[in-house]
Amino acid sequence: MVAVSPAAERGQAARRRLLEAAVALVPELGWSAVSTRILADRAGVTPSVVHYHFPSLRALMIEAVLGAMREVAGAFEPALETAETPADAVDALLASVGEYSGTDPMSLLFAEAYLAATREDTLRQGIRELLADLRARFGAWLANRGVADAEATAEVLFATVDGLLLHRALEPDSGREVPSAVLRRLVG
Repeated sequence: MVAVSPAAERGQAARRRLLEAAVALVPELGWSAVSTRILADRAGVTPSVVHYHFPSLRALMIEAVLGAMREVAGAFEPALETAETPADAVDALLASVGEYSGTDPMSLLFAEAYLAATREDTLRQGIRELLADLRARFGAWLANRGVADAEATAEVLFATVDGLLLHRALEPDSGREVPSAVLRRLVG
């Protein structure tokens, strides 16, 4: 085992706090309102530490947001492992987003990230890759269970869930009682 110096440990901790602060601040303030100073204050470091660990504020924010999005996407995997049929998978997908109100911090983080991705090529590419991987894995799972046009079906299901979450932000009761039967028809 390689010993890590106390200075390296402090550096890793500061880097982690910066990423966590970005994930918290984007939903609170909006993508464009997060500044180096605000981020550093939230993380409990000086602004120079931001640029010591990251090439730019933009790079830090992109890494933080994509990391959070990967965690949320990864939470669907265990639910998929227990699903036996495509209809069960639809139910698992809906259940995996059941905790999100549309106005909770993670929902707002996604909305801010999608909006920022229209102007940030690196963020757009990162989200594209994340979604493509998720669609491909879920599409392969569906294909193995005989669903026609499996990857396209996965794409429509994920886009539908994204849309439901956006609608929840505008109308809190919207999308809460989506009959899974509607989405199950896509895989039936």
